[in-house]
Amino acid sequence: MRLRTTVLPAAAPIGALFVAMICFQTGAALAKQLFPLVGASGAATLRLALAALMLLAVWRPWRVRPSPSEARSILLYGLAMGWMNLFFYFSLRSIPLGIAVALEFTGPLALAMMTSRRAIDFLWIVLAALGLLALLPLGAHGQPLALPGVACALAAGACWALYILFGQKAGVVHGGQTAALGTLVGAITIVPIGIAHAGIHLFSPAVLPLGCAVALLSSALPYSLEMYAMTRIPTRTFGVLMSFDPALGALSGLCFLGESLTWVQWTAIACIIAASAGSATTGRRALQQALPD
Repeated sequence: MRLRTTVLPAAAPIGALFVAMICFQTGAALAKQLFPLVGASGAATLRLALAALMLLAVWRPWRVRPSPSEARSILLYGLAMGWMNLFFYFSLRSIPLGIAVALEFTGPLALAMMTSRRAIDFLWIVLAALGLLALLPLGAHGQPLALPGVACALAAGACWALYILFGQKAGVVHGGQTAALGTLVGAITIVPIGIAHAGIHLFSPAVLPLGCAVALLSSALPYSLEMYAMTRIPTRTFGVLMSFDPALGALSGLCFLGESLTWVQWTAIACIIAASAGSATTGRRALQQALPD
């Protein structure tokens, strides 16, 4: 009985996080198909606006009354979310999905390094960093990466780190309601940019169904699952577990977009997977201590 009460609660937030990452990468592959129709900013607008409507309907956040400090965290969480999405989609215009996610991961990786205290945590961070470094210089088929795409992916990584920090602060009390309010803030921030670029094409019958799928897979479902996970997992564990994202991104790019990687890059991804598995194993005790009774 004791084993069930300790292992199962620990597995639940980790499982939710991995489901969220799978949904996100699948949605990113679908979103790239929107670029020829509405551009990267239009795709980000559809994703955030439609996801906000979905989350508002499910979580009904108007029932909560956040304190001034909680409202500030929700505002910053939403701003980080909005710009993270926009920069990430900008990066996908010129670099493969798996590489974009690897570059974006510099944000959570830096966050994990800053919040780590035990020697074993640094071992997994170093392993993930080695895999990341092996991914970055090559690009697809050994060609140099486009600098604008690299810059946008790194900017998305910085926003991702802020998203984790402020999301943990904002989500402790209100959980799913926070994800809904944060997505609404992100949508209000990015929608004017998308409308300015794509205009009436955003409401085309050929665009809206795919936009709804992207919103569900890339935002509504994963943000709710991430909010559940990030309030139950220590910051360093959450950050290193997210290192599995480049592998999922590379697989999604290969399966849905035909973006192949070299054997060196796949080896690097294996290092990142090993770091994720190691963190999940050795971080169990810290995870249990962070879980509510």
